[in-house]
Amino acid sequence: MTIEIVTVPCRSDNYAFLVHDGDTGCTALVDAPEAAPILSALEARGWTLGQLFLTHHHDDHIAGTEELRTRYGCSVYGGAADAHRLPPLDHALSEGDSVDCAGHPMQVLDVSGHTVGHLAFYLPAAKAAFTADSLMALGCGRVFEGTMPQMWHSLSKLAALPPDTTICSGHEYTATNAAFAATIEPDNQDLQTRISAVKAARAKGAFTVPSLLSEELATNPFLRAGLSSVKSALTMPSAPDAEVFAEIRRRKDSF
Repeated sequence: MTIEIVTVPCRSDNYAFLVHDGDTGCTALVDAPEAAPILSALEARGWTLGQLFLTHHHDDHIAGTEELRTRYGCSVYGGAADAHRLPPLDHALSEGDSVDCAGHPMQVLDVSGHTVGHLAFYLPAAKAAFTADSLMALGCGRVFEGTMPQMWHSLSKLAALPPDTTICSGHEYTATNAAFAATIEPDNQDLQTRISAVKAARAKGAFTVPSLLSEELATNPFLRAGLSSVKSALTMPSAPDAEVFAEIRRRKDSF
């Protein structure tokens, strides 16, 4: 069994992800920010797109859908709760569903917060989760439509995945996220090490996405809101975890 995940940069700072099974030749895509770079990646490898999974309705994640559907006749999957503002869906998905992805079972998680109806997809066979604008490298998405407790609950679901899960998130925001994270935990040595690695990667023009969940658990302030050390640093030692998360998110919004 050979599963390959290809990170495809799109627009100025978006990522899409191709999932390819080398044994069967099946190929799926998570999110379609724009068609051209995805078409180039497929054509360069001689792959045919069979499935397209959409995480949420924002244009920078769906704009290439119809061009790809026209080119390949691929089936489009997305959230049932979001169907009214997504491109037409062939398959509407909800929390708890298990769906085939390039020949492998993939679990559907509702990670509402950034938007209501945002989905994430966990593919155990590849030890990968596609989180788009929920959990990001050293960050998380702004809470545009949902509530802070809702976003904390969504991130907690993702934090409970196996630590060796690869987190395939939707944007190259890591350098800015790293600078903010250092204001929350300046003495976190794992964070300082990661900041150095992020700076080196970006200096070479390299991606900082995907990342490992274990890295996020050790360095991402939005996953660490429940830790006593973080609560104390924010002078919120007795506050509920969701309130601490909300304070970190508010600080990031004005960073």
